[in-house]
Amino acid sequence: MALPCTLNRYLLLMAQEHLEFRLPEIKSLLSLFGGQFSSSQETYGKSPFWILSIPSEDIARNLMKRTVCAKSIFELWGHGKSPEELYSSLKNYPVEKMIPFLHSDSTYKIKIHTFNKTLTQEEKVKRIDALEFLPFEGKVNLKKPQHVFSILEDYGLDPNCIPENPHNIYFGRWIADGQRELIESYSVKKRHFIGNTSMDAGLSFIMANHGKVKENDIVFDPFVGTGGLLIASAHFGAYVCGTDIDYNTVHGLGKASRKNQKWRGPDENIRANLRQYGLEKFYLDVLVSDASKPSWRKGTYFDAIITDPPYGIRESTRRTGSQKEIPKGIEKCPESHVPVSLSYHLSDMFFDLLNFAAETLVLGGRLVYWLPVYTPEYTEEMVPWHPCLTLISNCEQKLSSHTSRRLITMEKVKEFENRDQYSQLRSDHFLPYQGHNSFREKYFSGVTKRIAKEEKPSQE
Repeated sequence: MALPCTLNRYLLLMAQEHLEFRLPEIKSLLSLFGGQFSSSQETYGKSPFWILSIPSEDIARNLMKRTVCAKSIFELWGHGKSPEELYSSLKNYPVEKMIPFLHSDSTYKIKIHTFNKTLTQEEKVKRIDALEFLPFEGKVNLKKPQHVFSILEDYGLDPNCIPENPHNIYFGRWIADGQRELIESYSVKKRHFIGNTSMDAGLSFIMANHGKVKENDIVFDPFVGTGGLLIASAHFGAYVCGTDIDYNTVHGLGKASRKNQKWRGPDENIRANLRQYGLEKFYLDVLVSDASKPSWRKGTYFDAIITDPPYGIRESTRRTGSQKEIPKGIEKCPESHVPVSLSYHLSDMFFDLLNFAAETLVLGGRLVYWLPVYTPEYTEEMVPWHPCLTLISNCEQKLSSHTSRRLITMEKVKEFENRDQYSQLRSDHFLPYQGHNSFREKYFSGVTKRIAKEEKPSQE
C-alpha cells in the first residue's frame, strides 16, 4: 500500500446508531477492498465525523456500496475549527485537484449539513456566499448537478448544550452514500417468514460486513432459524446454507410467530424469504441437524460462519442425545431408539462452535457470532478463544440493565490439525465460560427483581 502521505483524505459521515459496531465494520470493509485503517484514526468515538486516509476514490466508493453504519463519504478539501481556519485550509488545497470539478462546462450545487443544530435559510446562504473565493466557473444546478459539494458543521453531541459556534467545520466533494436504505427495504416487518428471534436487518448486514462476506463466498449458519442472516450474505453475492435442530422451523411448519396468525402457511420457509428479495439463486440448502454433532467430512468448506446461537430465553438450547446420556433421576425408555432432547450448555455450545469454525473455515475466513453476557460479572476473559482463531472485534449491544450480548468476530489464522488435539480446551481453557451456562437464570432473576421492586408499596 502507498505511504500515508500520498493517500487522499476523505470525510466519513457516520450514522449515530450501533456506535460500537461502526469502527469494526469500516475496518473490515477497508481491509476487504485493499485499504487500511491507521491507528491514529481510532479516536473519533461517538462523533459522526471521521477523517480517513484512503488509497483511491474507487476504494471509497466500494466502501459505501457495503456499509450500513455510514451515511456518506466526501473528498475532504478543507477542515477547521472556525470559518477562518476552514477558508485558510481551502486556500492551501491544491488547485489542480479542484479544477476537474469546477471548470466552465460543469454544473454543481453546495449543500449545508449541520449536526446537533438547525440553521435558517439565511444562515445557509451566508455560508455558501462566503466560499466565493473558490474557483467555481461552472453553473449552479440544484436539481441534477454533476458535482455536489457540502459544508458540514459539528456542534457536538449534547442536545441540551448546543454551542453558538461549531466545534469543527468541513468542506468536501460528495462521493457516495452508504446503504442505510437496506435497513428499511429488508425490514423484518415486511419479511415473508419470521420467527421469535429473527435478526434485525441492520445488524444482519453489519454481521455480514464484519465477516467480510463477498461475491461467490460460501457462508454457513449452524443455528439458521428463519434464515435472516443468510439473506444479508446473499445480498452481497454469497452462496448460503445452514442447519438447525428444529424440524418445524427448517420446514416452515407449526405455529406462526406473526401477530394475528395462528399457523404458518405452506409457502413460509427460508427459500421463500430469499425468493422475496430476488436472492433464491444464492440459496444452497438448509438441513435439520444438531450443531453439537456436525455431520461434515473433514475439510475447509466455508469463507464465513455467521450465526446467532440460542441463549435459552426465547429459543431453548437443546441438543440430541441417547438414552445413556439422560441424567439420573429421570425415567428412561430402554426400548426407544429415538434420540432424546438434552440441555445444551452455552459453554459447550461455544466450544463446539469455535472448534467447528477452526476446522471448516478457509484460512483467513471469519466467524461472527453473538455472545450473551450477564454484565455485572462480565470480563474479557469470558470471551471464548481457540488457538486457530484470533479475535478481531468485540462489540456490545445492551439488552437490559443487567444483560447484553456481544458481537464477536474472529478470523482463522492457523490450520486445524486434529479434533482430539483441541479436546483438552474444554477443561483447560473454557472454565471462565461456565458462567454463561446460568445466563437464563440471571436474565430472569433481574426481571423478577425489577417486577418486585415495581410492585413494592411505597412507605410514606
